[in-house]
Amino acid sequence: MTDLLLRAVLLGNLGICVTAQGPVMLAPPTKVMFDSVDYKNIVHWTPPTNSSPLQFYVQWKIYGEPEWLDVNGCQGIKKPQCDLSVVTSDLREWYYARVHASSLPSRKSAWTLSPRFSPRWDTKISYPVLRLNPTEQGIVVRVKTPRQLVRKMHSSLNYKIYLIHSNGQEEMFEMNCCSNKLTLRKLKPKTKYCLQAQTIIPQQAKSSPRSAVECVTTL
Repeated sequence: MTDLLLRAVLLGNLGICVTAQGPVMLAPPTKVMFDSVDYKNIVHWTPPTNSSPLQFYVQWKIYGEPEWLDVNGCQGIKKPQCDLSVVTSDLREWYYARVHASSLPSRKSAWTLSPRFSPRWDTKISYPVLRLNPTEQGIVVRVKTPRQLVRKMHSSLNYKIYLIHSNGQEEMFEMNCCSNKLTLRKLKPKTKYCLQAQTIIPQQAKSSPRSAVECVTTL
């Protein structure tokens, strides 16, 4: 009986030692999500609560492909975000990202996977900025679109211009990205008009919200 008790104590102590020496996993990042505006595809995540400094490692892959690839510039980073615009630039594909945390000397978390992401369907489009100039001929309208969107879509952008009369009635005019300007004619002199603009991508049936209202008084 004494031998059995001694063996039990020794095994218990050994078990405690093994457990104490084993790796302790970090809690993984949470809420790994793509946030895409004008095809600039940023992955964000929420870091786990941890008292020591953390580093993050990001990988990506195309939907249906088996291999995960490291994201250059997003290995051992401290900020909880990573720009994947370059590797997720093909509008025909769907993508995944995943992130894990690491803390020195050797603690690591499990990977956390993002939802499936399509730059074609999931990106949000920005509205253009209006530039208005009243002239003797009417109101000259110019639009300025975010450079990132222009670079991506080239000549595939159109715009809708909304002219809002003082009685609330609206007129809609269309422009394409190659037009330098639009002149709104046959307007009443010394009258206040308000305008809004909207970016349109016809091939994808995508559009931005309307821009902020800008008002100008005719000459």
